[in-house]
Amino acid sequence: MDFLLKGILTGLLFGLPVGAIGALTVQRTFLYGIRAGLLTGLGSSTADCFYACVGVFGLTFISGFLLQHQTMIHLLGGGLILFMGISLFLQKENPASHPMEPAGLVRMFLTSFGIGITNPAAILTFLFAFSWLDIPKASQFYQGALLAGGVWIGTYLWWGTLTYTASFMKRKTAQFRFQTMNRIFGIILCLFGAVIFLRLAV
Repeated sequence: MDFLLKGILTGLLFGLPVGAIGALTVQRTFLYGIRAGLLTGLGSSTADCFYACVGVFGLTFISGFLLQHQTMIHLLGGGLILFMGISLFLQKENPASHPMEPAGLVRMFLTSFGIGITNPAAILTFLFAFSWLDIPKASQFYQGALLAGGVWIGTYLWWGTLTYTASFMKRKTAQFRFQTMNRIFGIILCLFGAVIFLRLAV
């Protein structure tokens, strides 16, 4: 259980930086409700769990490939964030006026997963976190599974907290015009995407 608890703590610490997925989680919760926010967080947590597994189980053939090509992967992630930001900014019809179809829910998960998985440096971040928290190397498979599972639980607890906080804020604040809100979050996403490209250029 020690591995599970330390994995949860790592996930909570790792999930604190909000970033583009945090903005998406809040925007989708405001527009579509709690289920949309939780699905968005689920995609990010799944990507984090994948990178935690790579670090925990020492899958060097995967980590080596991802880190070797991280510039191209970051470009893809930045492009995806920019595309979603521009799409939000230009959106005129209120999609929440139509029933949410299963394909739309799956798309919410996949876009969040896509953004999360385009950050190969997360492998190194997890390894640093494990070392900083003095987590011993998992000698048994179940220990590694508990550690990676804890990371998933920890990050998802953070996204769940953010989702329910956004839902509470939505009830307590004046009703936003969906187009105004989408433009605000569209600009935020574009800024996050631009920062990725700027960092790569520098």
